Amino acid sequence: MVNINLNNKHHSKRQGTQSASSGMNKKYNAVFFGTPDFAVPVMESIIKLPYLDLKAVVTQPDKPVGRKQELTAPSVKTVALDKNILILQPEKIKGAEFEQEFRKLDPDVAIIVAYGKIIPPNLLDIPKYGFLNIHASLLPKYRGASPIQSAILEGEKETGVTLMKIDAGLDTGLRISQKGINIESNDNFKTLHEKLSQLGAELLEESLGDYLANKINPIPQNDYQATMTKIIQKEDGRINWSTSAKHIERQIRAFAPWPGAYCFYNEKRLKIIATTLSNRNDNLEPGKIDSSKELVIVGCGKGNLELKIVQLEGKKPQPISEFRSGHPEFIDSKLE
Repeated sequence: MVNINLNNKHHSKRQGTQSASSGMNKKYNAVFFGTPDFAVPVMESIIKLPYLDLKAVVTQPDKPVGRKQELTAPSVKTVALDKNILILQPEKIKGAEFEQEFRKLDPDVAIIVAYGKIIPPNLLDIPKYGFLNIHASLLPKYRGASPIQSAILEGEKETGVTLMKIDAGLDTGLRISQKGINIESNDNFKTLHEKLSQLGAELLEESLGDYLANKINPIPQNDYQATMTKIIQKEDGRINWSTSAKHIERQIRAFAPWPGAYCFYNEKRLKIIATTLSNRNDNLEPGKIDSSKELVIVGCGKGNLELKIVQLEGKKPQPISEFRSGHPEFIDSKLE
């Protein structure tokens, strides 16, 4: 773990939370906004915290999923149903209708994690302690929609989560606390996503009690240090073999499992699922496939990659040795 000091009033976050929560004689009304798997650990922490009374969960409407387009409930809704918590699934949260419903819950604090919609200004000042967001980066770095993918793509050695108070900007609010974690060389989006999800729950447990007890002074972000991320599109997974092997290796990890890093072989989409940087010193032509003993190597703009697992369009993922056996012409071909 990476220790981060935001110069708050307390020194030991966990001890501070315990003392704050044990000294609370009242319960704070809380409303949780969240939708996917990433939000579930935080919601479960909210349920367990003794000084919170979770009045409702606000999540996205059920949506059709998969080839059969079966109507599927968000992960947060599934857990809330099991816990017998009031569930709200408004199509829109802008306007007077939802505002009135939200006011009836009389929230002291609202906590939002990966809800999927921007909170409109008319709601922000309703909870006494505001809307708090857990964002999957060490703000002000990597504001926006794809902080986890961006951290991997940029070759960062560490990332983390930030508990912040939402304002009218995009991830620009006051920071309450942060917690860091190292990015391992084999981390991809899926593994880092799971780690940061749990880390966010830990951060909330450690910090929220002290924040509600006014033992933390939230601090502003330095906008000059801010970086923005974009919404990931399917086309972002397309590999350009003229870029460096290091960049492509990070691209493969950043976009696993979606949208996946892919190219084309014999006019069919070939997803590159796992690679390692090659030790070969010679630079192959970008996209050119070569073999060295049992290894299968692809050339890049700078350096080479050793292919490990691939998936041809319409097929299951295969170790490169199996794929090579079924496609002997693959060696000496060129990926597009």
